[in-house]
Amino acid sequence: MKKQCGRGSIELEQGDITLQDVDAIVNAANAHLAGGGGVDGAIHRRGGPEIMKECRAIGGCPTGQTVLTTGGKLKARHVLHTVGPRWRDGNHGEPELLASCYRTALALAEEHGFRTVAFPSVSTGIYGYPVDEAATVAIREIAAHLRKNDCPEVVRMVLFDAGTYAAYEQALMAEMAE
Repeated sequence: MKKQCGRGSIELEQGDITLQDVDAIVNAANAHLAGGGGVDGAIHRRGGPEIMKECRAIGGCPTGQTVLTTGGKLKARHVLHTVGPRWRDGNHGEPELLASCYRTALALAEEHGFRTVAFPSVSTGIYGYPVDEAATVAIREIAAHLRKNDCPEVVRMVLFDAGTYAAYEQALMAEMAE
């Protein structure tokens, strides 16, 4: 699914983010940038040790923020590592921290002139953020950025399974209806 939004477009795709041929993919990282499971582990495994070497040099990243490394052996030239919030109950700043992940990643992509960026569903794996709520936050922040900025031109949500895809499709349709 693809929808025009401002100066760019939002695309939804079910698949493997590590196979995306884009300027940058976003990694749902941990605060230590230490690799891990899920998307984070897959990116480090496929991208090779160069990514981890840069992560170690950076040292860490606070929740809601984003840092940039090489893409290593990935098709993507760069990785934007963002640290999403762990879901507690939604009353501990989780929505704002998640929104900040998307804002800071998109701002860094714009700063570096990236035309194409692919995101996973940040915080919805082992961090437990409810997918429907995360999709609404993600699509809202991406749409707001695209309506005000020239870069990136394409933001692709690469979603691991059909249920996650359906949640993002619903959020995208709701955002475009407003």
